[in-house]
Amino acid sequence: MQKFEAGARIDGFELIERLQSGGMAALWRAKNPEFDFPLLLKIPFLDPGGDVSVILGFEAEELILKRLSGPHVPRFVASGSLAKVPYIAMEFVAGVGLEQLTNAAPQPPDEVARIGAEIARALAALHRQKVVHLDLKPENIILAERGAVLLDFGLARHAELPDLLGEESSVPMGTAAYMSPEQVLGERSDPASDVFALGCILYQLATGEEPFGRPATFAGMKRRLYHAPRPPRDVDKAIPRWLEAVILRCIEVDRSRRYGEAAHVLSDLRNPDQVVVVRKRAPSNDGAWSAIRNLFRGTDEKSMVGRPAGSSVRAGPPIVLAAVDLANGSDALAGEVLNETARVLAARQDSWLACVTVLKTEIVGNTPSVDESGRLVYLQRLVALKDWARPLHLPEDRISYHVLEAVSPADAILNYAEHNDVGHIVVGARSSSAIRRHLGSVSTKVVARALCSVSVVRLKAVEEQRRQSP
Repeated sequence: MQKFEAGARIDGFELIERLQSGGMAALWRAKNPEFDFPLLLKIPFLDPGGDVSVILGFEAEELILKRLSGPHVPRFVASGSLAKVPYIAMEFVAGVGLEQLTNAAPQPPDEVARIGAEIARALAALHRQKVVHLDLKPENIILAERGAVLLDFGLARHAELPDLLGEESSVPMGTAAYMSPEQVLGERSDPASDVFALGCILYQLATGEEPFGRPATFAGMKRRLYHAPRPPRDVDKAIPRWLEAVILRCIEVDRSRRYGEAAHVLSDLRNPDQVVVVRKRAPSNDGAWSAIRNLFRGTDEKSMVGRPAGSSVRAGPPIVLAAVDLANGSDALAGEVLNETARVLAARQDSWLACVTVLKTEIVGNTPSVDESGRLVYLQRLVALKDWARPLHLPEDRISYHVLEAVSPADAILNYAEHNDVGHIVVGARSSSAIRRHLGSVSTKVVARALCSVSVVRLKAVEEQRRQSP
């Protein structure tokens, strides 16, 4: 991992002071004479053997932050290439961290409502820009003079961009204390997930407790699907009934009973007299299982019953998957895969492209994570994949890049295709050999098991030349 010190310069940005950082990136106050406002540089930790989700989160945040605007997000300034020094330069936002206030909770009800309204207003602005945050928590919220400012979009989802994290994994992503039931089940597209997180924050501000604790296991996180937390007034009778009603509606398991829009939460927090307070019925097993069934429903029109107004799961354009072997660099076969991919995309102009290459790992023993020069193999392959796809000249909202680590390249390609409902696969086939005939080639396995159409690219001229060679 490259080390930086105060005074170092990166692309014209001078590092001034290192700030308290999380486990994914280093945060630095910085300055640049081209900008007349305070700056922050976010530099991801790229340690050998580290979690590759750090790189995926960095790329997702870069793609999303540059598309956001308004007072409730930091201004995007610049970013650095993964091939050199990756970083995101943005506005440094001064203010009070919400974590400071939750640590001092419980807060007075009026203050809880005021803070909640500021966060709801920020969420409403974010959702209007087709982004779901998916990691809303006190550490990611600054209360500034201009209102609440949301930070850290590494887990966020933009409705019109490839979902880099979601495409490669279906495991729950977020912070356990604030994660919505649908996130626990792997869904990453519903703005109501942010409303659920807001309800957890309001509960914490009002009571001083986290409604669902901080479970460390998947089974622990799933408990929120069928175990409701104590009502806030059971913790503190001083909490107004109207505020309890708002909080409980935010953290409803069943999305059809949860607030569908952050703007509605904002309205209720600012107008307590309009909040309908009803006697809370004791939860029944039938109600719990009904909520769980709603969570598992699909995305067709009939199954949209039970969803909150204003939320939807966007099916998106069909996906073309280009599987390219770059283990030996961008060779002739990789070039032919590129040419075939261009032809397929020309015939499917409404589709977007997922570029996939596989880092083969060993069944027994450790697979080296760095090359001879000490550079991360994963990062090296990701840069090579982007270089390979550059001649296609696709806009960044129509292409994504994925380095999959797997023992079996064919299984990795097939699993990705099934998980993301890929419509067409382009894959290269190497020349025949005794081992490939015995074990089965990657392309043969993909053709045999794929649930979509497949184009197999072969280098016939090269293969013929090899056959004639002594």
